[in-house]
Amino acid sequence: MTVPWATPAAGAPADADASAHAGADTGADLHLDLDPGGPGGVRAALIRALRDAVRSGRLAPGTRLPSSRTLAADLGLARNTVADAYGELVAEGWLSARQGSGTRVAQRTATASPAIARRPAPPRSTAAHNLHPGSPDVSAFPRAAWTAAARKALADAPNDAFGYGDPRGRVELRQALADYLARARGVRTDPERIVVCAGFAQGLSLLSRVVRERGAEQMAVESYGLDLHHQLINGAGLRTVPLTVDHHGARTSELAALPDSSALLLTPAHQFPTGVPLHPDRRSAAVDWARAADGLVLEDDYDGEFRYDRQPVGALQGLDPERVAYLGTASKSLAPALRLGWMALPEHLVDEVLAAKTPAERHPATLDQLTLAAFIGSGAYDRHVRAMRLRYRRRRDRLVEALAERAPAVRVSGIAAGLHAVLRLPPGTEQEAVRGASWLGLSVPGLETFACGPSAETGAPAALVVGYGTPPEHGFSAALEALCQALEAI
Repeated sequence: MTVPWATPAAGAPADADASAHAGADTGADLHLDLDPGGPGGVRAALIRALRDAVRSGRLAPGTRLPSSRTLAADLGLARNTVADAYGELVAEGWLSARQGSGTRVAQRTATASPAIARRPAPPRSTAAHNLHPGSPDVSAFPRAAWTAAARKALADAPNDAFGYGDPRGRVELRQALADYLARARGVRTDPERIVVCAGFAQGLSLLSRVVRERGAEQMAVESYGLDLHHQLINGAGLRTVPLTVDHHGARTSELAALPDSSALLLTPAHQFPTGVPLHPDRRSAAVDWARAADGLVLEDDYDGEFRYDRQPVGALQGLDPERVAYLGTASKSLAPALRLGWMALPEHLVDEVLAAKTPAERHPATLDQLTLAAFIGSGAYDRHVRAMRLRYRRRRDRLVEALAERAPAVRVSGIAAGLHAVLRLPPGTEQEAVRGASWLGLSVPGLETFACGPSAETGAPAALVVGYGTPPEHGFSAALEALCQALEAI
């Protein structure tokens, strides 16, 4: 039975000192199940409850317990009763006590009781090296600069920042993003047309719902892409119809044969996963189609900052801000764990997107928004992107050079950009290469993994999609060596 012990136990002296400090003590809360009807009275019941909490693993080794004063006040006991119980458990080895360090659970192996035994953890991948695309080198996260930005953000934050706030996101971040996107990506917007969301996936889901509410039944997508994105679109009630992707990107001319489509998802700066930019004529054709069809282009600019052979191509949104919804994210430039993304929307869509947000989606983490705003405003974001651009460029150069020397039959295709590269293989060897890599402890996907329709599957080239940005810096050499070994026999 859980006992709040509002009054002292029978026969125990009232602890006036504990009561006086109950509201002021800063000790940790501790839930205990006491059995007042058991043998030995209150002291014995407290010892049994503490011992059981440690034995079951509910109180982990090293956990600091409340002071005897605090626990006595919380339970309505005499302080001496708690102090005696702590002393008994220290003597038995369940707890440890040091001057200035308080009372803690002793460092010993706790055996979990059957009632709360943990489920076995799912088996981890046996791959020693990971070259899957889709993640940056998270070991390079700028911890010191981010911490400095967080301190500044907290120091400068107005009181209203700690409330629920504007569903569009904090104005500080929206202003910082409007300035940065205009300067670095050629986006034409203002803070009132930017909506902050919890990553690209949430932004795509919101826009898909808006498109469906407007009466559309399907959305055109590229014939290679992420299945997750198609699931989000389908989850909003839309069908996905693939446009063929070739060496110039998506064939936007095929939109004319899709009268039921009024929305199009594109990765124009660096098509994922084929790695090609959308040809200028096709960029213009996509915007012209949206104007003529009263449609909307959703621009996924997932790694637009990372171009190595020239200045990055500006965002498609700059051609027509009223027909292109721009979606960006911190997942590739900083880290996926931030769960921050943003949309630069046509003016007429802002209210509809905000209305589409469910209560669970309305308020992205405010403190992270303020920190990112300070991070951008201080110039730290630009410095980080430049540093990572150099790191990823060097990795791609090493990849190209190593393959030219050790696997000349393999060709790196696509532009020098982003965090991944496509390795074209001799026909019919894709699965052989994937299996060979797996035997060497390397996880890397084939191109067919990202095919999403007959136009991609028919006559698709054999290729691997190598995420050279994924490994930590110290692990890239070993991953590259394993890849070369797997491809030498191709």
